[in-house]
Amino acid sequence: MRVPGYALAVLIAAASVGTGGGFATNNARTPALISNSPSPAEMDGSCAFLSSCPSTAPSAAAASSSSTALFAKKGKKNNAKAAALEALEALEADIPDPILGGGGKGGGGVSTAVMDEPLSKKEQMEAKKAAKKAEKAAKKAAAEAAAAAATTPKKDPKAAALEALEALETNGAAANGDAATAINGDIFGGGDEPLSKKEQMALEKKKAKEARKKAANAADAAAPSGKKDPRAAALKALQEMERMESQAAAAADADFDSDVDEFGIPKKKLSKKEAKLAAKAAEKKAAKLAAKEAKRAAKRAEMEEAEGGIDGDAGEAEVNGAAAAGVPAQAVPPSPKQKLTLEEKIRKERPPPRIRIMESSQPGFAALRLEDVGITFRDQEVLKDVTWGVQTGDRIGLVGANGAGKTTQLRILSGELEPTTGDVVKSSKDLRVAMLRQEFVDELVLDRTLMEEFMSVFEEENGILMDLKEAEKELEGMDGGDPDRMQEVLDRMQNLQGKAEAKGVYALEARARKVMDLMGFTEDEGNDLVSMFSGGWKMRIGLGKVLCKEPNILLLDEPTNHLDLESVEWLEEFLRNQNIPMIIVSHDREFLDRVCTKIVDADGGICSEYDGNYSRFLELKKARMDAWQASYDAQEKKIKEEKQWINKFKLKQPQATKQRQAKLEKLVKSDDYVKKPPFLGKPFRFRFPDAPRLSPEVAEVKGLSHAYGNGAYKKTLLDDADLFIEKNDRIAVLGPNGSGKSTLLRILMGKEEPDAGSAEIVGQNVIANYFEQNQADALDLDKTVIETIQGASNGQSYNELRALLGQFLFKGDAVEKKVFNLSGGEKARLSLACMMLRPANLLILDEPTNHLDIPAKEMLEEALQHFQGSVVVISHDRYFISRVATTIVAIEDRKLMKYGGDYKFYMDKSKHVKEKVEARYVKGVERIGAAPIIDLEELDQGKKKKSFGGAKTANMVSRKDKGVKNAKRQQR
Repeated sequence: MRVPGYALAVLIAAASVGTGGGFATNNARTPALISNSPSPAEMDGSCAFLSSCPSTAPSAAAASSSSTALFAKKGKKNNAKAAALEALEALEADIPDPILGGGGKGGGGVSTAVMDEPLSKKEQMEAKKAAKKAEKAAKKAAAEAAAAAATTPKKDPKAAALEALEALETNGAAANGDAATAINGDIFGGGDEPLSKKEQMALEKKKAKEARKKAANAADAAAPSGKKDPRAAALKALQEMERMESQAAAAADADFDSDVDEFGIPKKKLSKKEAKLAAKAAEKKAAKLAAKEAKRAAKRAEMEEAEGGIDGDAGEAEVNGAAAAGVPAQAVPPSPKQKLTLEEKIRKERPPPRIRIMESSQPGFAALRLEDVGITFRDQEVLKDVTWGVQTGDRIGLVGANGAGKTTQLRILSGELEPTTGDVVKSSKDLRVAMLRQEFVDELVLDRTLMEEFMSVFEEENGILMDLKEAEKELEGMDGGDPDRMQEVLDRMQNLQGKAEAKGVYALEARARKVMDLMGFTEDEGNDLVSMFSGGWKMRIGLGKVLCKEPNILLLDEPTNHLDLESVEWLEEFLRNQNIPMIIVSHDREFLDRVCTKIVDADGGICSEYDGNYSRFLELKKARMDAWQASYDAQEKKIKEEKQWINKFKLKQPQATKQRQAKLEKLVKSDDYVKKPPFLGKPFRFRFPDAPRLSPEVAEVKGLSHAYGNGAYKKTLLDDADLFIEKNDRIAVLGPNGSGKSTLLRILMGKEEPDAGSAEIVGQNVIANYFEQNQADALDLDKTVIETIQGASNGQSYNELRALLGQFLFKGDAVEKKVFNLSGGEKARLSLACMMLRPANLLILDEPTNHLDIPAKEMLEEALQHFQGSVVVISHDRYFISRVATTIVAIEDRKLMKYGGDYKFYMDKSKHVKEKVEARYVKGVERIGAAPIIDLEELDQGKKKKSFGGAKTANMVSRKDKGVKNAKRQQR
């Protein structure tokens, strides 16, 4: 048996005193023994053991005083007297002496009990710490279980938590009592062997498991029936407690293993270097564990938030009385995260758009510029970092295909639309920008007079005049009985008078008359209604209204739509004589060539600037595209050769091939890499549905007379006009604006009644499709493209409608676009698609090329050339007419004059028209020629004829002497 050092020291001291100094010769060794003993403060747990050590009763007091002196040397700061008294009480207690067989007072007897080594101080402290941690974890589990049970209104959560805590405390107290009893019994009972360190740890784990089971049972009892959740807070707390205990046990094992081995023998101490390495490894392991626990805690927090939201909603329902009693709440699945659109991503990643003012600009200088402007509608990127601008002296033509973002850029420049990214730079803060829209006709009020329409531009000034008139009427109605009220009205009139003089409201009528004269209107026409003017003159009204605002920069969106040749020439001359910087969007190449000084080409969301007119633009763009294609081809040839070399020598020279591969990859990622030029692809083609069988006679106009207005304002359009339309006729109706072209087609379709005569369809089985002049404007803006085509369908399936929309370039997600977001050309294409849903053998088209770009016009030209029915078309696009019409009907002197030939034939007959048209030719653009001749009957027979393969001359013998038999016949 091994006796601790401090007990041996006390025994030696007691023996020396009791025998009268029998150990006096060995007193010099006692300090060494005491130096290995614990401090007096640590002896509280060892006093009981001292009482069982061998000693003599007569020497108890002496031993006590000697031990007190010895322990006072070791613990200077501790109470030596208290330690000595505790030791004395233990020695004097009535406990059987295992050596002498008696107690301090009773004496006598020798005990036969044999003891093993008890727990050391360090082992006892670790056991206490582990017990305290287990007790704390159990209390925490009870608290969380009580909190989880608090969600039910059936039982008080506080009472449930207290019950669980009491159960845990009771179990803990019982466990502590049992452990103390077992230890005391083992040590002092003398019959059992004391527990080792491992056995005590196992016992503590067992007690902790029992406590957790009781805490879980308490939580289940407190929770309502039907709402038990395996992921409840109580079980989570228990899992957390298990984790903490496992860490504590691992730490205790590490500490124990680092000091002693399995048998309690001290191990060899680590060197400083080894200790540092071990500490670093422990830190890394702890960091990994902490990261894992953080992830788990985050997941648990998300689950708790979801469960908390559901529980909160259920609680509200119960408070409001909406929840049924006894019915468990159903778990609501979490809503899926919505995917961000491309527009939202761009707005999140890039800075917001701004409006900047130039730092220094000279007086009279006007400029407006876009810098790195991008616009994205949901997932469709329309513009990508566009940079260009207009300044004093510029007349810029903005060109591009339908949907390229031309009108969108005008709206950004005018301030109507905010870009997604980029800056709009102005020359001054008060820069005035005015815009003539595509749909300017819709903004006109037909019931107003011409002067009233021009005056309607001055909204603010008109408001001041109206307030002045009201103030004057109010002042006239006063009788002088309320001088304060009269003074108030006079003050208001004075204030309004000052505003009116500052705005120049009394000169507005003079300004309007000046603009009317500039637009070509007479003074007498100022009282005419707007409805009496034709499309070309309405364009002048719209342009005049824009000029009344005295803008610094003018924006024109397709101003030549609905204009005849004379109106276009007038507009060209007018714009060339203006000093206002302007931006013009148009598909009229001749108009752009004669007006613009610079061209901006919008293609694929990118804008490129070209100096010069439209002819110069065509030359520069062709040279640029040719150079681009040549650079790309040379680069691709070089890359191909490089790849071939790499594939050839990758086994023989791996290091060299690796370097060249890296160099090649670097080139592809660098800014020097030439991207592939845009490919225009094949021209788009579509065909009208097969026309039903048609009779030789189609329609007839006989003695037609029609006029607008009454009295002095009466305007006669047609007077005793005659026309006969036959099968397969392709007629183009020509005439200046206001001559009655659209009126003739409306009367023919029965939409208007003529004043005299008739215009009607006379043929049998004639099915007509009518495309009105403003057909695109009649679309429902709130519908999508697919909804519009479905509403106009005649029993076609969804796949058939999608195929038709694909023919008109509405593919993929474009069919889900709102009509409101479509450009003018896209609306026109959609209207044509709707018209094609019903087969017809007579097409009546009123200016179908308005808003269409050049590729779309060519597509329509080719479709009309292959149409197997009759066509009557109105258009001011002379090249389009030259490609479609085989008969020209001109309105001359209120009559319908029929020319039996195409537009080239009509030009040859009218030298005045020919001179005008030829003077407007654009360099690099195909000139007007004869209409192509297409034999529709031969095409129809070719469709019906079946081919069984073989050569075309299989049944034809071209040589009589060919073959053996023919040669023999010739010899005979």
